[in-house]
Amino acid sequence: MPRFVNEMSRWRPSAKTRRWLRRGVVGAAAVVVLGMVATVASVAWVRAGARGHIFDKADVPAAPVALVLGAQVDADGKPSPFLAARLELARELFVAGKVKVILVSGDHMHWDYDEPDAMRDWLLAHGVPDGKIVRDYAGFDTYDSCARAKRIFGVTRATVVTQTYHVPRAVTLCRRLGLDVNGVGDDTVKRYRTPWRDSSIREYGACVKAVLDVVSGRDPALLGRHETGVQDALRRG
Repeated sequence: MPRFVNEMSRWRPSAKTRRWLRRGVVGAAAVVVLGMVATVASVAWVRAGARGHIFDKADVPAAPVALVLGAQVDADGKPSPFLAARLELARELFVAGKVKVILVSGDHMHWDYDEPDAMRDWLLAHGVPDGKIVRDYAGFDTYDSCARAKRIFGVTRATVVTQTYHVPRAVTLCRRLGLDVNGVGDDTVKRYRTPWRDSSIREYGACVKAVLDVVSGRDPALLGRHETGVQDALRRG
């Protein structure tokens, strides 16, 4: 047997080393347990906050505004299937008279990536009048979109539109930030099984972030001056 292996087989950790190893194992286990408890509690908080405020598109109460939350835009500048499904749902609500204005809120932090304009272009191509579409270029996440809808665009009552796995968190965040909202979710893109599964799993961590955002009361990443686009669009009849 090689000398190194022989020596390793005779090695025994000291009492101090064993104590540190035990503490490390206990500490790691505690972190895992705390993480699990925080996740379960956060998901429960989100679901409780949304209870009674999630509807099918046929049953959702009318509201002045549909708040469509942004999602990935593909390299060709067109909405991904998930985002296109949200926009289609908002369009159907508009055609049915359930909403009067569509506020599209997404990420345009970098000049070469533009969710709100891609969303507007899709809606225009599918028959929604330009005067009924308002863009929020700083909806970097769900919390920011909800906060800016109220603080920048003056929205007080709305229907938030996204995928079904995302609706509870979106509704709860908006309501916690002072908006009277209901939610409608799309599940037509469940056929994309892997992205749907991955996004659903990520919601668990996102619920923990939602709790931290509300508890901290943080400002959105960008604020700025008040925008009258939603009120102007509503006045147009």
